[in-house]
Amino acid sequence: MIRINQLKLNIKHSEADLKEKILKTLCISEDSLLSYEIKKQSLDARRKPELYYVYAVDVKVKNVSSIKKRVRNQNVQFKDKPLSYQIQANGTEVLHHRPVVIGTGPAGLFCGYQLAVLGYRPILLERGACVEERMQAVERFWATGELDQNCNVQFGEGGAGTFSDGKLNTLVHDSNGRSQKVLELFVKYGAPKEILYQHKPHIGTDVLSRVVKNIREAILSYGGEVRFLTRVTDILSESAGEGRRLTALQVYDHAAGKEYALETEIAVLAIGHSARDTFSMLLKNEIPMESKSFAVGVRIEHPQAMIDEFQYGMKNDGSLPPASYKLTENFACGRGVYTFCMCPGGYVVNASSEPGRLAVNGMSYHDRDGFNANSAVIVTVTPQDYGGTGVLAGMEFQRRLEEAAYRLGKGRIPVQLFEDFCKNRPSKGPGDILPQMKGAYAWSNVREIFPPELSRALEEGIRSFDRKIKGYPRPDALVSGVESRTSSPVRISRDESMQSTLFGLYPCGEGAGYAGGITSAAMDGLKTAESIVKKYQSLDKLPKGLRNF
Repeated sequence: MIRINQLKLNIKHSEADLKEKILKTLCISEDSLLSYEIKKQSLDARRKPELYYVYAVDVKVKNVSSIKKRVRNQNVQFKDKPLSYQIQANGTEVLHHRPVVIGTGPAGLFCGYQLAVLGYRPILLERGACVEERMQAVERFWATGELDQNCNVQFGEGGAGTFSDGKLNTLVHDSNGRSQKVLELFVKYGAPKEILYQHKPHIGTDVLSRVVKNIREAILSYGGEVRFLTRVTDILSESAGEGRRLTALQVYDHAAGKEYALETEIAVLAIGHSARDTFSMLLKNEIPMESKSFAVGVRIEHPQAMIDEFQYGMKNDGSLPPASYKLTENFACGRGVYTFCMCPGGYVVNASSEPGRLAVNGMSYHDRDGFNANSAVIVTVTPQDYGGTGVLAGMEFQRRLEEAAYRLGKGRIPVQLFEDFCKNRPSKGPGDILPQMKGAYAWSNVREIFPPELSRALEEGIRSFDRKIKGYPRPDALVSGVESRTSSPVRISRDESMQSTLFGLYPCGEGAGYAGGITSAAMDGLKTAESIVKKYQSLDKLPKGLRNF
């Protein structure tokens, strides 16, 4: 195989132009080229407005040895076919009950999928509804303010990522091919194939919801089961040597209105970063957890055209994707302010999950065709900021901010002009930028949500970003709050086998503190499945008399 790196072409190039560039680089004729596949695509805007796409391409040719002898180009590499993701179900211990996966966000869904494919017939439990019903519940909440505590932007099939920008890039180092496997599965179940090579792939909430449904149907076809509107309320265990072993989960079926015990030796805890009642239940059961740092802040909105023109050095005529950005600033006080989950052409959404508390998030559809760009601007907070003690102090800190936001907007998203945020006064209406939001909003003084030191840091951070994007702190930029669900406030301890000290309990994904986004959570789900199948025997391999659980 031949890998060609740094193939640079004008942004308006054609497929024929790319092919011609490959032939020229390898000094071959068209009849010598068997095939090629784009492996990476990124946009080079360093000399804006002269913009280029830069590619890495894998090429198959008729006579590799001939090319190897005559081509001397550091961007041309000759290599064996890259290793693909491998997982082997070679465990020997016998399971007496079906494994259970708690939560159907990316971590739980991908873990459950892998277990199902390998014959473990998992049972997936989801406190919310299937994604089709969930989308109706969320739209109803945005229209009326009527919150379903178990089915909302945070809870339900697909997890919190379903109502987001659907970003699929990750900074997690991956030497096992899990990241590529996640993208391949997304494509297999309905995502566009371009995400396999784009530098910052995204699919949007509209496409992501379809992919989630298709993965669920695949799990069912492989013998898995998904129980919606089913919430885990307790963990049952027994003594096992010097420790304890999981024996069952106490679950509540909201549709039937009844509680029952679900026997199992294995439970994957993929609960998401907002499962606060579950965190409290784990603490009651003395499951080891620790408080961790995270970040809080606001959503900020600018015209997408303004961001495009600055990032590209010219107006976007539609031939380029809506531009994104990532900004960061560190201050002498030790705090860092940075942008997070930037949504080009997106919406600010009411992402609340508890009555009397309000949180916001950002969301885009696949086409990213909204008028505004929005991003979280957040400041790091640590256990020293939480104003309390105990492992759940960070969670309670989040709740206090959300209660302040709810009071401020009377249940609607509080929004404010940046000029008024700096002057600590309520806004009375918009400037040139109109809010682009899902859910009702109210003009308020967003600054009142935060302790003074955090408000100062946010103001200073937004002002400092003017050095990187001119006009970023414009007076009529819109800030709204509160962005409080950036990551889990706790980390649930696990050992090298991916288990808690309660044997059989596998903390997994973003809620457990081991991921930060759709792709990294899905990767952690695969990693957890690997650990399980390495230890336990597939149910398909059991004698027929033992299969009827």
